[in-house]
Amino acid sequence: MSVGDGRRPEPRYSRIVGELRRRIESGELAPGERVPSTREITRQWGVAMATATKVLTELRHEGLVRAVPGVGTVVSAPERATAHAPAPTAPAPTAPAPPAPAAPVRRSTPSPAAAAGSPGGLTLSRIVAAAVTVADAEGLTAVSMRRVAAELGVATMSLYRHVADKDDLLVRMMDAAIAERPLPADPPPGWRAPLDVAARQLWGLFRAHPWLAPAMSLTRPQLITSAMVYSEWVLGSLHRHGLDDQSAFTAHLTLLNYIRGLALNMETEREAEAQSGLDSEEWMDTQEPALRETLEGGRYPQLARLSRAGYDFDLDGLFEFGLQRLLDGLAVLLDEGTPPTRA
Repeated sequence: MSVGDGRRPEPRYSRIVGELRRRIESGELAPGERVPSTREITRQWGVAMATATKVLTELRHEGLVRAVPGVGTVVSAPERATAHAPAPTAPAPTAPAPPAPAAPVRRSTPSPAAAAGSPGGLTLSRIVAAAVTVADAEGLTAVSMRRVAAELGVATMSLYRHVADKDDLLVRMMDAAIAERPLPADPPPGWRAPLDVAARQLWGLFRAHPWLAPAMSLTRPQLITSAMVYSEWVLGSLHRHGLDDQSAFTAHLTLLNYIRGLALNMETEREAEAQSGLDSEEWMDTQEPALRETLEGGRYPQLARLSRAGYDFDLDGLFEFGLQRLLDGLAVLLDEGTPPTRA
């Protein structure tokens, strides 16, 4: 735009939106890939935090990006984009998607007529799949017998011919979700590699189903047969390398609860975002003035230095760091003398 054409200069945030939109539409930023955070935008383009927040808000309104709890703002899949995004001519590369068994029920607008069918057409697997779909999309609090029946286009009472109550349904949902990602038929050699495989499989499940971690109980464990396969895998790997039953099971619970505890943040963040209308980055921006005022007194020099440098919060990074530290600790317990690795 020329200076003398009589029009106002394009707002700074619009130019940044245009640049990020171009990167998304050209494929430079692929679906599932993180876009610059508000702090990265302020550093890269030299704008205020409010401007950076407005950039991401505009991209979300256009359907080009979406907030993922614990990850940040990522590029949306092509079908979520608006007219600004080109119509895809071939499947675009995406982040790891939920496994195939769950795909058939991931529809946004179920057809009640098709779902109802004859009374004999309502099956336990269809009920469970519909409940998982609701929980994946809206969280566990949205799951009720009435809501699942509405998704299937059947009477609520008809569900009780297949499940005893909501608690029974929840256990079956968990069993079905965990069964989506079976462990390999044969574990890799050693003890560390099998535990690493099991841990990453579980983390992937919690990623695909944010409701799964809060649904699980450590102190009152539900009878979930697909989860017992994971327990057998871990216990067998540790037993084969000399760990006694009590220590092996304690190690298993420690590893499981580390992964589950970290994954709990995904569902709580989703709920907080729904209640506040702010994603985690936007919420942090509202806290920044008070934080700076608190840190200016010099009482917290370590936190002040970290605040100035910035910290790129990433749940996947925390998972990786903690997993390796736990496995390092088990190496000492197994008397392998493995030196601690650095992440």
